[in-house]
Amino acid sequence: MLNFFKRKENTDKLDQGLEKTRQGFFARIGKALTAKGRVDESVLDELEEALIASDVGVDTTMKIIGRIEQRVARDKYSSTQELDQLLRGEIERMILENHPQARDYFDMPLRAATGHPHVIMVVGVNGVGKTTTIGKLSWQLIQQGRKVLMGAGDTFRAAAVDQLKLWSERVGAGFYSKGMNTDPGAVAYEAVREGVNQGYDVVIVDTAGRLHNKKHLMDELSKIRRSMDKVLPGAPHEVLLVLDASTGQNAIAQAEAFTQATQVSALALTKLDGTAKGGVVIGVSDQFRVPVKFIGVGEGMEDLQVFDPSAFVESLFKKVE
Repeated sequence: MLNFFKRKENTDKLDQGLEKTRQGFFARIGKALTAKGRVDESVLDELEEALIASDVGVDTTMKIIGRIEQRVARDKYSSTQELDQLLRGEIERMILENHPQARDYFDMPLRAATGHPHVIMVVGVNGVGKTTTIGKLSWQLIQQGRKVLMGAGDTFRAAAVDQLKLWSERVGAGFYSKGMNTDPGAVAYEAVREGVNQGYDVVIVDTAGRLHNKKHLMDELSKIRRSMDKVLPGAPHEVLLVLDASTGQNAIAQAEAFTQATQVSALALTKLDGTAKGGVVIGVSDQFRVPVKFIGVGEGMEDLQVFDPSAFVESLFKKVE
């Protein structure tokens, strides 16, 4: 059991990381809620505009507003103070719908228990923080006594291979590479085989982040998955899509492309500390029915935090000073 992934989040760090989001678009929501003393159609319209402007996304916003309208009509909410609590509750409930087993979700099986390494394929476009996410995740696993191997499957950029190697040296992880301009499927195959043969607990395989041709992306990621499965049936056990939260709605477009191309099972949203577009966490989780597993709220190794829906919503709705 990975106790690290079950420990309570550093609330102060989470609050600091979400400060720009809270000061920005959730301040707009606060204004919408306090503009009038009673809930009426104009208040709901203002709330709708605030959510859309907050990068929550149109579809998710309409779902939230629809739920709130039903609750207001049914339960006779009348004050905007009550609406604040209702909005908070509906957003939290929406996120939790995509985390049905949140307490168990972050337990990564031990090799001793399964007889094989836990294999993670990491996907996402270039520049979103894939390599950093792999490095920080590896460091956290190693702190818990896991033996981790990184596979350099982004073979189209020399920098990607070199950066991953530097991270492996920095955190003390194993590293497997065939260099650049080699077959990424072969890298994935051999990295998993190395993980099996050398007793690694976790194998994390990086992939290229090209989106210029969705069919090519689908074919490439499918080939990589098949290569892993040949060595270890059932691998990869997880496909982690890394998105840059600061890109707002573009992150949702990227999620659409990758979820069409492969079976994404978890999301990591990076760079939340540098953006006011944190509402995208709500939209991307809702639209793709994929749980958010990690959020990046700072530069430190420990700042790749396990996503806690309740803590996230609580931090978002803290009163702006």
